[in-house]
Amino acid sequence: MTAPSQNTAPASPPPRPAAKTFGVSEGAAARIKVLLNQRNTLGAGLRVAVRGGGCSGLSYAIEWAEAPRERDRIFERDGIRVFVDPKSYLYLLGSELRYEETLMASGFKLENPNVKTACGCGESFSI
Repeated sequence: MTAPSQNTAPASPPPRPAAKTFGVSEGAAARIKVLLNQRNTLGAGLRVAVRGGGCSGLSYAIEWAEAPRERDRIFERDGIRVFVDPKSYLYLLGSELRYEETLMASGFKLENPNVKTACGCGESFSI
């Protein structure tokens, strides 16, 4: 009786983690869509940027944009677009734009895993 043959082929490597990028949550996409409808600017998008300033050194800027700029990265979800300039993208790698609605406040919020410190008011941060 012969022993069953053993497969000596090397095991495939484990899957690589997804590349860091910038995400838009379902709730943020839905809210952006509502706001674009109200503004009657369906082809426009939301610009997310990081600018110098604030007590911790950097702050977020979120504003409407009619179209992307030449070197912008464009993130789409559910028919909406979010534009991020190349410099800001470096600070936003791995971040997600969310929309939160609570009894106390509502608005867009950036979940940024790169933030090391933030000021007490939550308006500025450092990496």
